[in-house]
Amino acid sequence: MLLIPAIDLNNGQCVRLKQGNINQVTVFSADPVATARRWVDSGARRLHLVDLNGAFSGEPTNKEAIKSIIVEIGGEIPIQLGGGIRDLNTIQRYLDDGLSYVIIGTAAVKNPRFLRDACSMFSGHIIVSLDAKNGKVATNGWSKITEYEVVDLASQVEDYGVEAIIYTDIGRDGMLQGINIQATVRLAQALKIPVIASGGLSNLTDIDALCAVENDGVCGVICGRSIYSGELDFMTAQNLADAYHNRLLS
Repeated sequence: MLLIPAIDLNNGQCVRLKQGNINQVTVFSADPVATARRWVDSGARRLHLVDLNGAFSGEPTNKEAIKSIIVEIGGEIPIQLGGGIRDLNTIQRYLDDGLSYVIIGTAAVKNPRFLRDACSMFSGHIIVSLDAKNGKVATNGWSKITEYEVVDLASQVEDYGVEAIIYTDIGRDGMLQGINIQATVRLAQALKIPVIASGGLSNLTDIDALCAVENDGVCGVICGRSIYSGELDFMTAQNLADAYHNRLLS
């Protein structure tokens, strides 16, 4: 089970939102580079970046902060980024800068042809983020709820050749209420590609529950508010996940 610290960028600062609401922002750091270094030094094996401004505006916004993180961390561990990615040129620039994976969210729903083209041109580098409320996919920085069912849309984009799916339960994101294990496993069992859980991670009990479903296709979890607030010690959580995985192999 891969634990992936999230760095959500809003106006160049590291923040967390509650249920995706841009009006409920908590600033955790004004130094994204130092934050990235902190998680790498704590044992992170991948970083998850989100351009929140970009997610709402539809175009890359926190480019300076993102590039600074890549310069500091790039080459040590993979970095994935989502938010405001709507065209192939943007993907090309980010990959050229040193990102390992580009995450497509809203555009995957609204422009399937773009997603197919991205998977074709940048095979192995495209992840789709499906964010949902009550089983329905949300777009535009979670501000709009569609009529698409998560499992149906995930099955469709899987056929395009995406590398993985990030599934976020909006109702739990930033609330420290626990991962929606049942919905995440249901999605993972319907797919052949890996699923990364997101939204609501709160404590070691959640890590235990996720490790127990690793064989069901849930390969990782995005760690957000819990590791910033101190509710969950990242290094302890990753060590627990590693120990569980090693027991499975033995």
